[in-house]
Amino acid sequence: MDAIELIRDEDLRTQLARVSPGPGYQTLVEMLVKTQHERDAEAQLGAIARRRLRVRNELKQDCFEHDDRHHIHSVLALCGLPYREPGDAREYVREYGKNSLAVQAGFLKDPETGRMVQQGLPYGPKARLLLLHICTMAVRQKSPEIAIADSMSAFIRDLGFAVTGGKRGTIVQFKEQLNRLAAARMQIGLWHGSRTTTINAQPIRSLDIWLPTDPGQRVLWSSSLKLDKEFYESLREHALPVDIRLLRAFSQSAKQIDIVLWLGYRLQNVKRRYTISWEALQEQFGTNVKETWKFKQGFVEDLRAILEVIPHLPLILAEEGVTLLPNDGRALLEKEVRKLPT
Repeated sequence: MDAIELIRDEDLRTQLARVSPGPGYQTLVEMLVKTQHERDAEAQLGAIARRRLRVRNELKQDCFEHDDRHHIHSVLALCGLPYREPGDAREYVREYGKNSLAVQAGFLKDPETGRMVQQGLPYGPKARLLLLHICTMAVRQKSPEIAIADSMSAFIRDLGFAVTGGKRGTIVQFKEQLNRLAAARMQIGLWHGSRTTTINAQPIRSLDIWLPTDPGQRVLWSSSLKLDKEFYESLREHALPVDIRLLRAFSQSAKQIDIVLWLGYRLQNVKRRYTISWEALQEQFGTNVKETWKFKQGFVEDLRAILEVIPHLPLILAEEGVTLLPNDGRALLEKEVRKLPT
C-alpha cells in the first residue's frame, strides 16, 4: 500500500494537500503516517488509558504554564477524604505522621423547601478536584473571598470536565460533592513536638445557591465564595503546588489522585534515598485492606498507572517498599512548598 493511502484522517490529508511534491514532501508524508498510526493505536485504548496517553504527550511536548499550577492545602494532600461513599458515617478521621484531618458532615438549607437537609461526607475524586479548584482560586486571588463561575456548568468546565446531564452526568455528581463540602466542618491538626495547633474550620464559609424548579435552567449561585479565614491563612502558609494536567489524567480515581499529591509532597528536595515500607504505605492508603500483600498488589498497579504518565519519577519499587531517590523537587512540581512537620 502506498504510504499516502495510510493517511486517512481528514485534517492530516488536508495538511498533505497544501504541500506540493518536492523537497521535504516525503518527510511530511512520513510524519503524517506516524501521526495516523499513533491515532489508530490510541483509538484501540479504553477511555482511561487514552486520557493517560494524551496527558503524557501533553506533559512531554508543552511547557508548564501559569494556569497549569494549582494549589491545595498540604494537609488535604496528605490526609485525603474517603475514597468511596461512606454511607451513614457522619465523621471521618485521617492521620499522617504529625498531621491530622477530621471531617464532620453537616446540613444545608434547601432552597426549594426552606428546610435544613442533612448532607453526607464528601468523598471520591470530584470532591478532591473541587477542593483543589477552590484552594487554587484563593491562592491566585490572594483573598478568602474568591470569584467563581456563576453556574454549575461553567464551574465544571473550569475544572476541565465535559458538562453532561442526567442522573449519572457530571452536573449531578459535582453538585452533590459541592453540597457536601459546603456543609462539612473540618479540623486540621498540626503537631510541632512540644505543641500542637488545631484549626477548626468550615472551609467553605458561605455560598449562595439558587436551584430553579425548571430542570432546563442552569443551577445558579453567587459569583463569589467565602472561605473560612483561619483555613485561608493556613492555606497561604501550607499551599502545595500541583500540575492540574497531571491530576486530570487520574480524575477517575481518588486513590491515584492521593498518591500523586503525596508524591508531590514527599519528593520535594530528597537529599538521600530512603525507603517507605509497605506497612507504612498501607497505613496511609489502604486502611480498608487487611492483607498487606493485597494492598501491595493494588498500590503497585496504581503506581504503574502513574508511571505511564510520568515515566521518570525518581523512585524505585523495592521488595520492602517504595524507595525515593535524591532529586531537586522538580519531578512533579516547579516550586518548593514549606514543609509540614513529619
